[in-house]
Amino acid sequence: MSSKEEVLAAAVARQDVPFVVAMTANAAGVTWSGAAGNAAAGRKAMEDTVFRIFSMTKAIGSTAAMILIDRGRLDLDTPVEDILPDFASIQVLDRFDGETPVMRAPKRKATIRHLATHTSGLEYEFWNPTVGRYLAATGRPSILAGTRDALFYPMMTDPGTRWGYGISIDWLGQVVEKVDGRRIDRFCQEEIFGPLAMNDTAFEVSPAMEARLASVAARGEDGIFAETALAPPPNPEVYGMGHCLYSTAPDYLRFLRMILNRGSLDGARILSEAGIARMLADNMGGLAFETMVTAAPPVTADFAPFPGIAKTHSFGFLRVEGDVPGMRSAGSQSWAGVLNTHYWIDPARDVAAVIMTQSLPFVEPRFMRVYEDYERAVYAG
Repeated sequence: MSSKEEVLAAAVARQDVPFVVAMTANAAGVTWSGAAGNAAAGRKAMEDTVFRIFSMTKAIGSTAAMILIDRGRLDLDTPVEDILPDFASIQVLDRFDGETPVMRAPKRKATIRHLATHTSGLEYEFWNPTVGRYLAATGRPSILAGTRDALFYPMMTDPGTRWGYGISIDWLGQVVEKVDGRRIDRFCQEEIFGPLAMNDTAFEVSPAMEARLASVAARGEDGIFAETALAPPPNPEVYGMGHCLYSTAPDYLRFLRMILNRGSLDGARILSEAGIARMLADNMGGLAFETMVTAAPPVTADFAPFPGIAKTHSFGFLRVEGDVPGMRSAGSQSWAGVLNTHYWIDPARDVAAVIMTQSLPFVEPRFMRVYEDYERAVYAG
């Protein structure tokens, strides 16, 4: 069994990743840190390297909503349109008549719980080609446009009928803004980042972070990485809590340690213990995670984690319902960002870990082998 250091060094040597930063922690503190490769030209990857964390933002957005639920200001089963009336205009894409989308009303109203568990019917074009066809046919913008108009994707299925990964957490962030009154960036700073001393987590790249920001690499058809550009839209009309944040490995570990500590860290309480229990429970109501099949191979591979083990979604995370031999325990929580920034939390074993780079395609087999080798090394150690 390779050590964690060996896993990282070998991954860069084989060009499975352009560079990598990884860290582990338990409830009490950081237990290990390592890095390999150059995060940008002439600049080594370091513990304080800044990443575009994309969908690692989602757990922060879900936590923001859970804070309001904890305080009795929001309910899991409230229809979204009761808070955001514009949401009622969203319909289910039934079929196409030629290139004209034919819409119908959803059979039930999407709730806060549906948003948090990706069962609202809203899906990304990267995994559902019909969404891409709809956007092209209607001229509607992608969610990465950062506009309010970009939130109005069609539902692909009726709410509460199946897992479909998409823009639900962007809407959840809008719910938080409406209920609380603060814009989501201010809410997160005052309620999460400030109390947790996450000083390198932000909605926009500060000058201090700019000097440590990693480059992005995409693997070409020749198998070689080349620098590319992909980032959340700066200063958008709407901050999408599905994708908008920048952070570092140590900062994100502070957030994960708060979860391990059942809602508090270093004297700052973010959620009640009951709130954490509610957040980590299976919230899918009998549904299950479904394999994500790519509609955009340069951006993402298929995602079918831990075959043979049941997977659900909690209020904030993907959740495994069984032990993974040699790896994480039943009840562990995880997710990732599209540029291959990944994390998991294993409350049963008191483990939190990140493994982060900035590369495309997301979850390509070469990266996923590195992730597995790293996770096995974490538990072997």
